[in-house]
Amino acid sequence: MLALRRALQGCSLSLAPNVKRIALAQTASTQATVRFMSNTKDDGQFKTWKPLAPTLRQRRMVSRKDLHKGGPLRELTVAKRRSGGRNSTGRITCRHRGGGAKRRIRIVDFKRSEPGPQQVVRLEYDPGRTAHIALIKHMETGKLSYILAPMGLKPGSVVQSYMRVKMDKQKSEADMAASEMMSAAEKQEAETSSIQADIASKVNVEVGNCLPLKMIPIGTTIHNIGLHAQGRGQLARSAGASAQLLYTAPTGVAQIKLMSGEIRRIPVDACATIGQVSNPNHKHEKLGGAGARRRRGWRPTVRGTAMNTHDHPHGGGRGKSKGNKHPRSPWGKLAKGGKTRHSKNPMLVRGRPRR
Repeated sequence: MLALRRALQGCSLSLAPNVKRIALAQTASTQATVRFMSNTKDDGQFKTWKPLAPTLRQRRMVSRKDLHKGGPLRELTVAKRRSGGRNSTGRITCRHRGGGAKRRIRIVDFKRSEPGPQQVVRLEYDPGRTAHIALIKHMETGKLSYILAPMGLKPGSVVQSYMRVKMDKQKSEADMAASEMMSAAEKQEAETSSIQADIASKVNVEVGNCLPLKMIPIGTTIHNIGLHAQGRGQLARSAGASAQLLYTAPTGVAQIKLMSGEIRRIPVDACATIGQVSNPNHKHEKLGGAGARRRRGWRPTVRGTAMNTHDHPHGGGRGKSKGNKHPRSPWGKLAKGGKTRHSKNPMLVRGRPRR
């Protein structure tokens, strides 16, 4: 009995230092966590860092408080295989590319052809684009998909696509008899009012809903705009982008004004989503250092004036000099102000204002 008591006392004496070490380690880890958290400041709009290193002094990133903290839905992603800017023969065809963190491409539904109500499950960060994306779930079939998240969209919101809604073209005999007695202007006005009434009874023009341009009221802010009938959205898809609908009709082409000031024609059967793209503060971000660029897959850019004569048109000479040449690309093309378009776009109404 005495031997057993002594053995237990020896075990307790040997365990005491280990317990102290574990307690000290937990305290140190807690202090490190608190210290790390106190090094950042997130006001809901931007996230900034204390200048513990020179690269953190100017760094400013958009806040992601409201975004999903975990990873994406695996079924809606594909692996991104990088080439480092090289073609099939191994030669560099796109400079300044290479390295960077691994990514998976999110499969975003730009066409929005699935009818029926869809509920927003969560908002997510997408490393492949400047805008945020939203995971939506079909309330009838349970199908999951990603869409571009417009401003004001929150988890729990319900969005819908009206790309397959058809308008009523049949008229009653009384309407036909009344239209025969009207003038051309009165006929057009009556037809427009009847179309607007038909649209209001069938569609809901709210943020996140996808409609053909012929069903959207004039003056509405839109994004994710298609260029062809029954095609996917191609215009106004980056962070904070939007366009304004200037003119539309039941048939033919509509006119939209882009953020650049350009006015162009779009088929009225093309898709468009109501609202402005999310993350408008992306343009105010500052990466802070070169390492952030490298993690995004960008390699350094060497100035032409720092090269030799046979490497760049700006190279060579004594000291800082370009040889009295206009700014040019490495292949001799004018880099600033040179004309690159040789044919006019038939769908262009008015080009963007030039400086």
